[in-house]
Amino acid sequence: MVLAPALAPGAATARTRAPITSMASLGDSITRGFNACGFYLDCPSRSWSTGSSSSVNSLYLRLKEDNPDIVAHNDAKTGAKVAELPGQAEKAVSQQAGYVTILIGANDVCTASEEDMTSVADYEAAFRTALRTLSGGLPEAEILVASIPDVRRLWEVAKDKTAARVAWATLHICQSLLERPRSNDPEDVARRERVHARVVDFNLVAEKVCAEYPTCRHDAGAVFDRRFELSDINAWDYFHPNAGGQRLLAELVHAADDR
Repeated sequence: MVLAPALAPGAATARTRAPITSMASLGDSITRGFNACGFYLDCPSRSWSTGSSSSVNSLYLRLKEDNPDIVAHNDAKTGAKVAELPGQAEKAVSQQAGYVTILIGANDVCTASEEDMTSVADYEAAFRTALRTLSGGLPEAEILVASIPDVRRLWEVAKDKTAARVAWATLHICQSLLERPRSNDPEDVARRERVHARVVDFNLVAEKVCAEYPTCRHDAGAVFDRRFELSDINAWDYFHPNAGGQRLLAELVHAADDR
């Protein structure tokens, strides 16, 4: 008789899953691949979740290795806030998705002003409704929640680049965080910290709600914790990930899902 070697304490076993026949991605412009292949347009082929481009090696392409016939639905919407997530969840249910990814919240903090940011209570209410919809309509589906990137890192890596500051001001990008980007005035420093704290709070809410459902997995902050570089951001708006940034997202979320 041959005995299997014992696992060391705390060692993780490799995940196994039946081939998935369909998937749906929910979220905002990040998941739509906005600006990842051209100026001011959605590039879903470059999406970290459902993209078809080998340059990104999305979750879809990784799942496709197990089932070449898998169907991918990108239900995300550029500009979406968490209030739209329940509707996107309903669409995923209608598509009978067996695997659902969620990345939402950047637009809830990146607003015209700090006062326009979504409250933590409202974020939780909408996120909870969406998870309830998915769990009720797709009880066997795997749900994977990616944390919101640390938008303060965007300010850190690009604030000293003239082209970035011009783009942020001209295109009115994330002024809650990026207004007066080179200012060290105490009120501006404090404002940036409050925006950062709101992202942290949203991520904590998403992780908490996800943990209430046995089919839901959270990346445990893998995306938020990554200190991405300026080279991961597109040079049109200095806000959205470029194709390389999308690939990085796919790698981070895949590693979290596979743990």
